[in-house]
Amino acid sequence: MNELNAIPTNTLRDTLKRIWGYPEFRQPQEEIIRSLLSQQDTLIIMPTGGGKSICFQLPALLQPGLTLVVSPLVALMENQVKELRDRHLAAALLHSELPTYQRKQILQQLEQQQLKLLYLSPETLFSAPVWKRLCQPQLQINSLILDEAHCLVQWGDTFRPAYRRLGTVRPALLQSKPKGTKIAIAAFTATADPTAQATIQQVLQLQQPQVFRQNPYRPNLHLKVQMVWTPRGRKQQLLKFIQTKPQQAGLVYVRTRRDSESLAAWLNQQVYLTAAYHAGLSPEERREIETDWLKGKIPFVICTSAFGMGINKPDVRWVIHFHAPLLLSEYVQEIGRAGRDGKPSIALTLVSEPTGWLNPEDKQRQEFFTQKLRSQYTKAQQLAKKLPKQGKVPRDAESVIALALLHSHGQIEWQDPFHYIIHQTSLRSPRQIYLGHQINEYLNTHSCRWQFLLGAFGFNTEFKCGHCDRCLK
Repeated sequence: MNELNAIPTNTLRDTLKRIWGYPEFRQPQEEIIRSLLSQQDTLIIMPTGGGKSICFQLPALLQPGLTLVVSPLVALMENQVKELRDRHLAAALLHSELPTYQRKQILQQLEQQQLKLLYLSPETLFSAPVWKRLCQPQLQINSLILDEAHCLVQWGDTFRPAYRRLGTVRPALLQSKPKGTKIAIAAFTATADPTAQATIQQVLQLQQPQVFRQNPYRPNLHLKVQMVWTPRGRKQQLLKFIQTKPQQAGLVYVRTRRDSESLAAWLNQQVYLTAAYHAGLSPEERREIETDWLKGKIPFVICTSAFGMGINKPDVRWVIHFHAPLLLSEYVQEIGRAGRDGKPSIALTLVSEPTGWLNPEDKQRQEFFTQKLRSQYTKAQQLAKKLPKQGKVPRDAESVIALALLHSHGQIEWQDPFHYIIHQTSLRSPRQIYLGHQINEYLNTHSCRWQFLLGAFGFNTEFKCGHCDRCLK
């Protein structure tokens, strides 16, 4: 038995209490921690707010060496690293927005093995200065954590193609390490249907992983979909809802930066204190909005999907989707930010009436998304035919996307993070188009909404929640 896995439960609980202040683990936190301590590959699907971060942060502190945490968003990494540093723990993050002196400082800490946790994006992981240091034989790496692993599935083909190369990281690092070195891989997410789970396991090359799956059902979260007839009617419904929830903490999700800014400006005119939050803001601006919201200075934020991952606020009473999300997995992630304290909370989605005649916004968004995907696939297929059959991963973004799409269709193999071999170049229709239809089925379902969600994510659906708008009808 691995001696780290033999650590007594009391020791694990003492560490939990001393650093995080919690007296007990939630189910199945301790089992996940033991899986990571025994250096077993692990796939963890736990609802938003289920305490995923502790499951990899605690083992990182107890193990010798470095834990690498690959994470999708700078804001998410900043929040987690700030919390760890506030607890006087040796954690750092690397990203492209860092000033040069800070970057040098962190790379130096990495070389001198002064860090327990290093957070970075897939793109930063593959950057030459970082990769060179990670490959130094004396640098001990115990595990690679993929946080928010659903991003590999949602973004890996087109938006963030570096995700598709993560499976090459372990074998490439092990080549530079002493014989007998082990590096475990663990993937954490709140949402992954059976197909997404298979993709994560395949891309990361997980070896006989232990799988922990928790049902996303939350009895305190009341789901509702409301039809709006015109763009003006959509705004009025939002206003009407907010008026009934004075000073309650909430989130309003929109699809684009422009939407967040225009809606926040309109609500400010209606004398509501709010702010627009999106990935285009500076780290300082994002941090200020997050802090104001966490402290209750701003009751609600108008945000894109860039907001909320990893931010811990238990008393969010409502989440409104001003625009329906494009994917069901996004929806479950975002509604999961409400009611983490177990108290009654509402998740409301506003949708155009079925024909979209008076308010075509939703239909236009869906069509734009589908067309963009199709054109990306067409362009990638044309480009793939011109690429050398084997070689170094090119620098231009479109070629890298073409390689990622070929990989998602099983038509290339990575020799290491930087070299590929192409076997074929034919692409099928994008799976995301089917997933786009799935959200429409959910919005129009006549059965229990929780029943639909649980079925979509591969859980038993033989129940009715009794508190969604369909059950109440």
